[in-house]
Amino acid sequence: MQIEPLPEVSASEVIGLLEYLDDEHGKEDIYKLAEAIQYESGELLSIIKMAEMLRFAETPGGDVVILDLGKKLIKSRIGQRKLIIRDQLKNLELIQRLVKALQNSEEGRLDRESTLEELSRFLPHENIEGLFKTIVNWGRYAELLGYNDDTQTLYLDEESFPSCA
Repeated sequence: MQIEPLPEVSASEVIGLLEYLDDEHGKEDIYKLAEAIQYESGELLSIIKMAEMLRFAETPGGDVVILDLGKKLIKSRIGQRKLIIRDQLKNLELIQRLVKALQNSEEGRLDRESTLEELSRFLPHENIEGLFKTIVNWGRYAELLGYNDDTQTLYLDEESFPSCA
C-alpha cells in the first residue's frame, strides 16, 4: 500500500470545511469555496485532501462533497468526534506504520529523533518536521498518540491501545 503524507492542516480546519459544506447543502464548487472561505488555493486543497484521506469528503468533478461520515462527524459531540477521527486515522498507512513502530519499540515510546528517522524512511522527500508536527497534532486531538514535550517522546495513548499499557 502506498504511504501518503498527512497534509499540514488541523482538525479544526477540516471540521470547518465540513461545517461549511453542510451549510451549503453538502457540496460546493472548489473555486467558489476558495472565494467564500478566503483560503489560499494550496491551503484549501490541503484541507480538502485531508478530508478525503479521512473519508469525510470527496471531490467529483470540480466540487467538494461531504460524505455521510463527514456529516456524522459534524453532528457529533467532541468526544464522539475524537473517536471518529481516531478510527479514520487508524486506516491511514502512515499512521498504521508509525503505530506498529511504537508497538515494537521499548515501552511503546519513540524519541523525537527516532520518529523523524522512521518518517523519513517512509517518506524521504517530505518535510519531515512539518509532518511530525501534523501527526502529533492529529494524534493528540484524536487521543491516539501522545507527545511529551519535556522528554520529546512520542507514545501510544493507553486508552486507544490498552494492550500496550
